[in-house]
Amino acid sequence: MKEARVDALKSMLELNPNDGFALYGLALEYKADGLLEEELPLLERAATLEDPLLYTFYQLGEVLLGLGEDSEAAEALRTGLDRARTAGDMKALNEFEALLAMVE
Repeated sequence: MKEARVDALKSMLELNPNDGFALYGLALEYKADGLLEEELPLLERAATLEDPLLYTFYQLGEVLLGLGEDSEAAEALRTGLDRARTAGDMKALNEFEALLAMVE
């Protein structure tokens, strides 16, 4: 089942390399397998899209923390925090704040 999801997401990216949903989804599949090095470039690319998914920045912060890149993680989390604040998403805002507090 998992292999089918990964294949479907990769196929989506072949059709559209800037599909934010597919980038995020494939990154989460890699995360589930502990493949941070494979997850990171997908999240970095997703974060540069015109309208990235909000939680892209949360996942990016987690991956960077896992790789020992604390300052880069904090930067990603601050970006997500600002976007959550702008969107009025209090749940996301609280989650970003909690993770950021662990970094700073």
